[in-house]
Amino acid sequence: MGKSKGRRFRRPSFAPAGLPFGDCNPGKGERAAVEEEEEEEEAGCSPALELLEKLQSPSSEVREYACASISKLVQQKQIIPSFIRKDAVKCLGPMLLDKCLAVRETAAGALRNLSACGGFEVCDNMVTQDIMTPLVALLRECSTGLEANVVPPLKNKELSKNYIEDIANEAINLLWNLCESSSRALSIFTRERCVDVVLQCLKRFSTNTELSVSAAYCLQTVTEDNPDLLTSFDAPSLQVLESAMLSSGEAMEFSLIKTLVAGAVWNLKDIVPVSSQAETINAILKIFSETLAVDAGQVIVQMKADEAQRLKAAAEPETKDDPAAVEDARANDDDEMEQTTKKEKGKHKNSDISDLLPLRNEEVRRASALLVAQRTALEIIVNMCCSEDPSDDEWEELSSSDESDMYIENSLSEGIGQLMSPLCLSAEVHTAFMNHLIPKKIFDKTSFPDSAAVDICSRSPAWKPLIREMNKVQCRALMCLHSILSVLDAECLGGASALQALAQHLSQLIFSHTDSTKSDEFLEAVSSAVRALLQTMASKSIPQCMTPEQLMILCDAGIQSSNISVKVNAVGILGITGSVLGKEAGTAETLKMIGKFLLEVATNDSSLVVAGEALDSLFDVFADGKEAEEAANQIKLLPVLKNFQPVFKMKIRKEGKGKYTMEQLCILDNVKMNLRRFITYQEAVEKKRTS
Repeated sequence: MGKSKGRRFRRPSFAPAGLPFGDCNPGKGERAAVEEEEEEEEAGCSPALELLEKLQSPSSEVREYACASISKLVQQKQIIPSFIRKDAVKCLGPMLLDKCLAVRETAAGALRNLSACGGFEVCDNMVTQDIMTPLVALLRECSTGLEANVVPPLKNKELSKNYIEDIANEAINLLWNLCESSSRALSIFTRERCVDVVLQCLKRFSTNTELSVSAAYCLQTVTEDNPDLLTSFDAPSLQVLESAMLSSGEAMEFSLIKTLVAGAVWNLKDIVPVSSQAETINAILKIFSETLAVDAGQVIVQMKADEAQRLKAAAEPETKDDPAAVEDARANDDDEMEQTTKKEKGKHKNSDISDLLPLRNEEVRRASALLVAQRTALEIIVNMCCSEDPSDDEWEELSSSDESDMYIENSLSEGIGQLMSPLCLSAEVHTAFMNHLIPKKIFDKTSFPDSAAVDICSRSPAWKPLIREMNKVQCRALMCLHSILSVLDAECLGGASALQALAQHLSQLIFSHTDSTKSDEFLEAVSSAVRALLQTMASKSIPQCMTPEQLMILCDAGIQSSNISVKVNAVGILGITGSVLGKEAGTAETLKMIGKFLLEVATNDSSLVVAGEALDSLFDVFADGKEAEEAANQIKLLPVLKNFQPVFKMKIRKEGKGKYTMEQLCILDNVKMNLRRFITYQEAVEKKRTS
């Protein structure tokens, strides 16, 4: 098992229209909700049925009201099945082409919320119900309107706002969610050249950042792992992307737009001429570097000050002669914001849809845009460090194929390197990384969020979700650090002293007692970074700063986690540490402690992946050296492994197929063979010792 694989990040589906962070999860048990819905159906008073019937009303106001009500209701996940059972998608689909533009917008918003809150299964169902047909037709009409650059006349009540762009925004978000969740939707997107209207929306970055952000999100999603789309991009299309990457503006949304478009360009790198690839990669990483250079903590502090100034200015016209009234107005604004947030969360205390940009507060939206941009930049950098992984579909096809066993055998006979995805950097990416100080920018983001910013956010319900966004940036930076450590040599990272300082920094993060350090997300990220750092230091014989006792504390906490990756990292860390100590004198007692820990995990953990990693680490720790031989003898390593060998083989045979991926099975088979060889080696050592 040895080296850990690079992790690729994928775009999250966008959250519902017009909601703050945290909506979309059920507030009561799903079973109770279904029972309540069935009772209402029997009584003939189902809200879903009533609203869907209102969609047939001749009154556009009634249809708009019904769409808006559905949009609100489907934010409660437990309500969604009742709408699906009543063919809500087929009822709402025609509303996308309603003669009333307001109905089109609210219908698109309702479908957008349905797709965001319903998840993959609901999105797939929506595509099965042929939602793409009216959606594509709507997008084409939006394209015509955008091409004509329609400016709505203010005298007309219905066109007192730009419905074309607002409808396009809802439609693009719906399209994005469907393409993220359904390969069939993505295929239709490509076939119908929906990319053209997405690019039209992207071009509005100077006048409508919200629409442009939505288009950029959609574009980055549909370009990922979609070679069929490459032919849709010609020179004018690439010029649109270039213009967006070169855009400038004070709004934080510009950072998000540029970052997302840079990610899309990275996805399209195969169509970039060879002569321009270095320049393109340099431009992408320049954007990431600029995005990561911004101190999000300072921005949040400034945004909060801006909010206070805005609220004060809004209160002054009516209260300028009465200082007490000014204070009352400010208090009322704060109370209103808090009450609104409480009402919105209501029954959803444990919900978490934190990829959503809150739309009700301008300053929170701007700060959130920056944090999402930084997180996105870090995720794309991780992807840049990874060679292409087989898709989930490819692994599924392999695992269901009659030739899967033969595939395993062939792979093992040739070595499993082809199944692993080693981290690697092209010369162009490597040069751009160093030119734009990407490693340093990543290191900086691994620190805990700014305490002043956290304090500000914790005291305001509207701002509190930003704390989680800041924590996400830190975790992504730690995962990114893992990738950087795996692809750059020690000299590029600053040499031995810089790596030792980094080890001290990670140690401080691990042993800081904060709420975030208890989360699985943080533990996975920090343990991945520590593992990669220790591997790099061991390969260069750089003395480690963390003591074995400190690492044991980390690994003991890690193995208690329910997260498989955290467990794998924990035993991997001990494997690296033990292999280094095995070559040093006077380390037998420490090796015994490590060996006992790894044996316990290997023989008792319920996951074969974790058990296999623990065995692999044992092979590394006790591969060679006098201290290792002494420790192995004292913990009775050989008899324990001999007894466990048939158990491990049986577990692979019984639990392997269907429960683990083809790649995991190949690695486990490799561990099984290495276990046999290691036992033979230990028997030889034991014979030599007793002779």
